[in-house]
Amino acid sequence: MKSTMINSEVMKTVSEIIRGEVKDPRVAPVTSVTDAEVTTDLKYATIYVSVLGDDEQSKKTLLGLKSSAGFIRKELARRLNLRNTPELKFVLDESLAYGMKMDKLIDEVIKKDETGNE
Repeated sequence: MKSTMINSEVMKTVSEIIRGEVKDPRVAPVTSVTDAEVTTDLKYATIYVSVLGDDEQSKKTLLGLKSSAGFIRKELARRLNLRNTPELKFVLDESLAYGMKMDKLIDEVIKKDETGNE
């Protein structure tokens, strides 16, 4: 229960920091934090991000976030009162892109079925 609260607070706070404080031009304007998993000892946190854009934009955003990790961690420590401030690891969450791709494929199948094409 407590870890769920910590994960949620870290996710919300990191999202606010990325949106309002990170000035790295590589970070895409539409970058969403989709999840955060903090280890029970609070030493490490995996931050899952989703980027609106192509693969190149996603790669650039990850590089920008990795280079801003120290700043984001410092801000996280300032805003959250945790025993330890975790080291941050940013990972691309591709589930949204996958979901959109599946929706598109399903729509295509439905259109073909409605028009009688096989």
